Amino acid sequence: MEKERLVEIKVLGQTYTVKTDSDENRIHEVARYVNEKIEEILRKTKSVSSLNVAILTALNIADDLLKEKEKRLALLKEVGMKSKDMVEKINLSLAGKEAGKTPIGE
Repeated sequence: MEKERLVEIKVLGQTYTVKTDSDENRIHEVARYVNEKIEEILRKTKSVSSLNVAILTALNIADDLLKEKEKRLALLKEVGMKSKDMVEKINLSLAGKEAGKTPIGE
């Protein structure tokens, strides 16, 4: 884990100093993502209230997060089912090979 440091970012035209142990580039990437979402909301709503824009942006980002979690869970379930199926096929194949063996000396 890296040492905590202060990183300056700009969100919604305001400068913020963030104390973090994450990579500085990662923090700037997060800020860029938030700003992109803010711009998207501003284009759609034409709202002038910073609070409204911030809340709508937070809701949109939360929606993105929940959709990604659902995709991840569905993918994990699919991988689990396919893995179980493969293990069963391997076990059946191994059992078939063992049943077909002839004892030594016969």
